[in-house]
Amino acid sequence: MANTPQAKKRIRRNARRTEINGNRISRIRTLVKKVESAVAAGDKDAAATALATVQPELARGVARGVLHKNTASRKFSRLTKAVGAIA
Repeated sequence: MANTPQAKKRIRRNARRTEINGNRISRIRTLVKKVESAVAAGDKDAAATALATVQPELARGVARGVLHKNTASRKFSRLTKAVGAIA
């Protein structure tokens, strides 16, 4: 266990950041699922609207260090392709 004040503070900080980052990842996953469910239902308007809300969240996740840049890029690319494929 931590003995120094710095180590104790680091443990407190890590716990706080873990909670915040977990909430951020959860929010991104939920928004991605909304796009995927709209695509599965064939609702192009809902899918396009959901896609517009996912894109800034993915970018924010990259900026905050929660997601890797290429991961966010890949997710957005696949979602955009799926929304575009709706007839």
